[in-house]
This record gives sequence, structure tokens and C-alpha cells, in this order.
Amino acid sequence: MSEIRPSHSQRRPGGTPWRSVVALVLLCVVAGVCMSLGLWQLDRAAERDTLHQAIEAGRQQEAIVLTALTPEEDLIPWRAAVSQGRWSHAHTVLLQNRNLNGQPGYWVATPLLLPAPPPSSNRLDAVLAGSAEPTLSGAEEGREFLSRGPVTQPTAVLVLRGWLPRDMRAGGTAPTLPREEGLLEVQGELHAHVPRIFELWEWAGGVDSQLPSRLPQANGEVPQVQNLDLQAYVQATGLVLLPIVLAQTSESVPLEHAQDGAAQAQPPLIREWPGPSLDADQNRGYALQWFSFSGIALVAALFVLRGLLRRGRAKDRSKEVS
Repeated sequence: MSEIRPSHSQRRPGGTPWRSVVALVLLCVVAGVCMSLGLWQLDRAAERDTLHQAIEAGRQQEAIVLTALTPEEDLIPWRAAVSQGRWSHAHTVLLQNRNLNGQPGYWVATPLLLPAPPPSSNRLDAVLAGSAEPTLSGAEEGREFLSRGPVTQPTAVLVLRGWLPRDMRAGGTAPTLPREEGLLEVQGELHAHVPRIFELWEWAGGVDSQLPSRLPQANGEVPQVQNLDLQAYVQATGLVLLPIVLAQTSESVPLEHAQDGAAQAQPPLIREWPGPSLDADQNRGYALQWFSFSGIALVAALFVLRGLLRRGRAKDRSKEVS
């Protein structure tokens, strides 16, 4: 007579189907993670929609003339702008790894020194602007103080002037930079900050791409960085900057006659600025995929839970029979 072997539950009457429990927990975790990733993709889609609306709103604004007195509320990103000033070549910075059509190169960033604002029209304006009280006395000396107006440091705006190719044979040597002199008119588009690229050095703790503490450098070299933060740039240069960046979109227009010998061939700057990715539908597609994975994991978890409940009921029936 053949031996009747007890079932698994009979061999371990007090045992717990731990494999099924672990599978149930893992499936619930997977479902939760996939759900959170789907929600994150929806947030990314909403951010891109908001950015697209901001770009459209900025570009529909009337072009603004940048001056040292331009109010901050008028500095709307993506708005067309024009300004006049002189380049401060000593404070030029090169932004590395800015590829164009697959070719490595640099962005040239140079501050444009804006003309000083006209003197204040009355004594109250001058005092509010930070002028000290005149040390001289007398009616004539007072009129001289009013005509001078407040003494302020020149204001500048950081301009992304264009792209230059990198000579791979020259190693890390900086390329020849264009040096436009005299009063110029510059047209472009406003940006809230210098566009960033992913910087591996930030994770590795490297310092090769950090901005020098002082600009210009004593050796006269043009610094090369991966990314450029406006606040760090202000601390290094000591310049008074408008809280905006101007991406130049056309050739500079000279407003003064070039001095004898000043005109010379300049390396060409290419002004093709990459825009941000605005494909929100792609994020929504990714969100749908993550939600699908979450649904599959939940369905699988329900099947596992169903099996656990069946085992529990079968175990209770076996106890009643015994």
C-alpha cells in the first residue's frame, strides 16, 4: 500500500508562506515606485508647459532698451532687448563644452558696460540715490553738487556674445577672441541665467571648472568654466550687473568711428542658441508607461494576495476537520 505524503501545509501546520508574503511586499513596493515616477513625469510635463507659456509671453512683449536704470520688473526672460555700451574684455569668460552641430566649442560671455545714467534733476533724487552731502558751502558750490548728481559704479549686463569652435590640436588653449572696441549697440534676447550643462566635476569634487576668485586674472588668461553663476561672477569681478543675461542674436552695431588701426579681422561668432526642451507630450507618454507598470504590479499583487487568502481558508478548514 503506497504511503500517503502530507501536503506542504500539513507538514508545516504553523508555517507561514513567506515567499508569497515577500512577493506581495515587493510587488506593492514596485507599484508604489512606478506610481511615484509617473507622477514625477506629469510634474515635468507641467513644468515644460509653464516654461513654454513663459517663453511665448516673453517673446510677445515689446522689445526693451536696457539701461542702468531699467527696473527689474521689466527684465522679463525671453523678451527681446537692445542695449548700448562698451565691452569689458578683461572680464570675459569662456564656457566650455558647448557643442554646436556636434562640434565642440565655447560660448563667449563678456559684460557690456552701460552708459552712466544722467545726473539727478534735484537734490532729493541725488540724496536718495546715495550721494553724500557736499563738503563745500555757498550757492555756487551747491549748484555744482546738483549738476554732478550721484557718483555710482558703472552698471553692466552680462552678454553671451556667441559660439567659437575649439581647436582640438591646441589642447585647452583659449581661442582667439573678437575684441570690438568703442560704443556699440547689441541686440538679443533676455534669459534669467546662463544656461547650464550637466557637470560631472560637481559629483567628482573637481575644481578645474570653477570660476577664479578674482577677475581679471593676474596672468591675463581668460578663465574657462563649465557653468557660470551670476552671483559668483559678481563676487569675482566686483561689477554691478543687471539680474539678467542677454543672449546676442545679431552682429554688434558700432556707434563710433573706429580709430586708425583699430579695425581688424575678427574671428566669427556664431549665434545659434539652443532652446530648452518643451516636449511635454514625451513626459506624459513616460507617465503612462510608469502607470501601466504600476497597474501590472498591483494586479500581480492581487493574485498573490488571493492565493494567500485561499491558503488561509484551506488551513482553517483542515483545522475544523481535524
